[in-house]
Amino acid sequence: QVQLVESGGGSVQAGGSLRLSCAASGNIYTINTMGWYRQAPGKQRDFVAAITSDGNTHYADSVKGRFTISRDNAKKAVYLQQNSLKREDTAVYYCNAFILTTDTVRSGSYAPDQYWGQGTQVTVSS
Repeated sequence: QVQLVESGGGSVQAGGSLRLSCAASGNIYTINTMGWYRQAPGKQRDFVAAITSDGNTHYADSVKGRFTISRDNAKKAVYLQQNSLKREDTAVYYCNAFILTTDTVRSGSYAPDQYWGQGTQVTVSS
């Protein structure tokens, strides 16, 4: 079993900062790309940022220059530093990771599966 658990959401005024964390646990063999998505009320889930296992990062245009994604491979964790928050950043933020489990390797496959966290609410008020 694999779990992704997010933390760090909350309420903040526009211009403020938050740091989201996500930790993976379970029978993990290796973790490939990790990332963050968000879903505002009544809207689809959108890509925010991603980081590969060797540290390459990708961002949605809407957050470039304001958000920074990072990871700690030893802790199996990914982080999202959010600065200069805007009202339009209000959403539930979901952690995402492509994880290869030990069970999968034992079965003879090296194909990772995609996992999601339960989400953490970020609310930005003006």
